[in-house]
Amino acid sequence: MTIKAPTLSEIRTWPATVPVAKAATALGCSRAQLYRLIRVGASPVRTLSLGRERVVVITASLVRVLSGEEEFLPHDERLSA
Repeated sequence: MTIKAPTLSEIRTWPATVPVAKAATALGCSRAQLYRLIRVGASPVRTLSLGRERVVVITASLVRVLSGEEEFLPHDERLSA
């Protein structure tokens, strides 16, 4: 079964944060792949850690990435730019 990716207009109506699985669908990757990218600091979207086990994606960051407004830079390069 293929899950249909949401449109950018739909994503703009999402709450301020969304689960990693939902963001992965919007990005066109698997939940496992996005978790790997988050773990190694290479996620294209900004995240929040809520406790030791829960991570959520910031929807505004997801919108910026998908609309081409934010170019992905590894975490270290964002801090030094």
